[in-house]
Amino acid sequence: MKRTILLSLSLVMAVAAMAQTHMRLWQNGENNRMKIATLGEMPVADGNITIKGQAYKMSEIDSLVVVPEVRVTFSDGNAEVSMTKNASITHIVDGAHVTLVNNDTSNECEIVLEGSSSDGSLTYIGAYKTTLILNGLNLQSQRGAALDIQCGKRVAVELVQGTTNQLTDAAAGTQKACFYCKGHLEFEGSGSLSIAANTKHGLSCKEYLQLKRSTGTINISKAAADAIHCGQYFMMNGGQITVNEQTMGDAIQVETLTLADGITPDPNEVMNGQIIMRGGTINATLSQEDCKGLKCDDIITISGGNITIAAQGNGTRGIQTDGKVTINEFDNPTVINITATGGKCTLAADVDDPHRCVGMKLDGGLLVEAGSITVTADAAKKARSIQLPVGGYTKTGGTVTASPAITLK
Repeated sequence: MKRTILLSLSLVMAVAAMAQTHMRLWQNGENNRMKIATLGEMPVADGNITIKGQAYKMSEIDSLVVVPEVRVTFSDGNAEVSMTKNASITHIVDGAHVTLVNNDTSNECEIVLEGSSSDGSLTYIGAYKTTLILNGLNLQSQRGAALDIQCGKRVAVELVQGTTNQLTDAAAGTQKACFYCKGHLEFEGSGSLSIAANTKHGLSCKEYLQLKRSTGTINISKAAADAIHCGQYFMMNGGQITVNEQTMGDAIQVETLTLADGITPDPNEVMNGQIIMRGGTINATLSQEDCKGLKCDDIITISGGNITIAAQGNGTRGIQTDGKVTINEFDNPTVINITATGGKCTLAADVDDPHRCVGMKLDGGLLVEAGSITVTADAAKKARSIQLPVGGYTKTGGTVTASPAITLK
């Protein structure tokens, strides 16, 4: 093990001058990711190695690995690709449209995206976990998605602190989203990301979408369909999401994930079809007909965070699900404010029985254990504040203010 550590340290020192290159320290299947530029000296003594002031037993370290890095710098009409020697990635550059193919199925890589182009995009194809680092990226694609990640594994997205990142996709394309991922996305980093989607969804992934506590801001300024669309589950631990009135679909929609063989996983095991919110802020304005703020196929659990939804369009719903909604508090206070000011839906499909604008329509019932919930509807337009099934309301704590009163139906 000591020989492995020394060899790994030699490799670390050889690339220490390379910006944004990281090292991962692996122990029992878990890893600690560290920027090499911040490591400094790492003394070895008495069977221990000290890294950034913390001592690790060498006998308990599985490996120290320098993470391969690819850097893509965009400009109008061009893109430059550079990478560390240990990156097993091939690339194709067509103007400012870049395709990366990763043939490594056992080692994670990191891809730094930066620069600006009025006609550029990135397509990534890989079969193992990867990290996208958005470091001041401004991409407008005239061909399809701005970011198309064809990887069925975990894809971490770091919004670099202090940076503003903007993505715009092509109009009248066939892409599923401006930013699409075949696998699951995990956001972190205190920077910002703005998305304008001209063809379909703003941000979409086939599997789960998670925002970690460190996440900064995600702004969907425009979407031809849903602002955020994912399968399996949506989990928010921090950050701020803003969805404005130019979104033509739902603000956040979660679908039930179905496997390739047609089998639907057990929702109790994979949180399938669920929304889980533990912190952060959601602000959504729904101006188009029949849109929903939060919509999923199964249960919604809100145990911290701030939600503000303005359901302004005819037939809109602030929160809607077939499952049960539980509202409580854990590490963070829970504050929910919803206004429902739209009229009845006027779409052709609803002409015989037009549905109302409702602040919260919860077919599986509502359990309130803590938090502050305020839902106000425009009674003159026949809008409803909260609509629940008969026997579907339980309150053991918190405050609920509904005007008009809760409808049991």
